[in-house]
Amino acid sequence: MNKTFSTILMLLLFCGSISFAQSTEELKASALRDAKIASQATLKMDFDKLLDYTYPSVLELMGGKEKAIDLLKSTFDSMKKDGFVFEKAEILGVSDVVFEDDQYRCYIEGFNQMIVGDKRIKSKSYLFGIYNSEAKFWYFMEAKQLKNTAMMDLVFPDFKTSLKIPEDEMTTEEI
Repeated sequence: MNKTFSTILMLLLFCGSISFAQSTEELKASALRDAKIASQATLKMDFDKLLDYTYPSVLELMGGKEKAIDLLKSTFDSMKKDGFVFEKAEILGVSDVVFEDDQYRCYIEGFNQMIVGDKRIKSKSYLFGIYNSEAKFWYFMEAKQLKNTAMMDLVFPDFKTSLKIPEDEMTTEEI
């Protein structure tokens, strides 16, 4: 009897770990998919689509979706007048997915290349992802904002994560 119970327990633990591994791999794949959609929306200046993937508390801080769209349009219009051109917006990878504070979370590595005036800017940056399990897609925010304690108190009071998110990198070159 003990041997049978031990065998069943081992099988349950083994199957549970396979199920969790599969689900985290599926979550990782969906994070990659959703980050690519948001990245392409940025390139296309499709702010409505981009904001669908923005964490709701961040949208609230911006005054809601309509005000956020207006703000993004006016910002990008102003930047275009100064010679701003988005050349590339690519998603390079996804971290491991962790489950903490009742949320699945990860970070996304991205690469952007832009021209501003006579300079080309290349930037590696990170998005922080939070999975919406009801809608089955990911919300994102700039990971560097996690260090902005004033904003984080409004978005995620008492925020903590085990994810070790790398620092952004940026280079510029004359063109």
